[in-house]
Amino acid sequence: MTDHLFQDDAYLRDATATVTGHTQEGGIILDRSIFYPTGGGQPGDSGSIHWDDGATRIATAMKAGQGEIALVPAEPYALPAVGTEVQQVIDWERRHRHMRVHTALHLLSVVLPLPVTGGQIGADRGRLDFLMPEPPEDRVALEEALNDLIQSDAPVTDRWIDAAALDAQPELVKTMSVRPPRGVGRIRLVRIGEANRQIDLQPCGGTHVARTAEIGRIRISRFENKGKQNRRVHVHLD
Repeated sequence: MTDHLFQDDAYLRDATATVTGHTQEGGIILDRSIFYPTGGGQPGDSGSIHWDDGATRIATAMKAGQGEIALVPAEPYALPAVGTEVQQVIDWERRHRHMRVHTALHLLSVVLPLPVTGGQIGADRGRLDFLMPEPPEDRVALEEALNDLIQSDAPVTDRWIDAAALDAQPELVKTMSVRPPRGVGRIRLVRIGEANRQIDLQPCGGTHVARTAEIGRIRISRFENKGKQNRRVHVHLD
């Protein structure tokens, strides 16, 4: 199993690791990773890895089963052998924008407290799909409410619980399309706000900023009809 360093510190930009295997598709598996793997609507990180006699650009990272993460080279290259120590470096600017958008989407689910049916995170924009028969009447008011939460500069922290604890609090799960991962013994909760002044709390394995003000101003660009009961809300880093 790969040690998910990005969950302990989303601000790690580089770290050493040891190659533990390769996938049939040419992915590189490390014993620990700062690269977030594609999942939960968040793209995998890109960057590079370096070792004594080589280097390669990494296009993305993917889940490889058994809790492992595979780094996908951007072009064909002789892979570092199992046991090789490498230096991993992520594309920090791209990752940080993912962190800002991801945290903003958590806050969007607060100002629109409806079941979430889907979502996607990008480097400049993101969207959430809601079980919402009619779009909100006042887009400007919704945008201001979202930016008020951002400007409150609330802390973003996490903690771990077991599956039984989550089962006792089913209201924490906002997403209808993606369920929290089971079978690994624990589930990560991301909290926005203080324990006594909580803004949001929900299961999430992604990367987030440390405080909401780091997101910057968010613009709600449009609502999109995705069926009788679904509306898609698009947000952009302003």
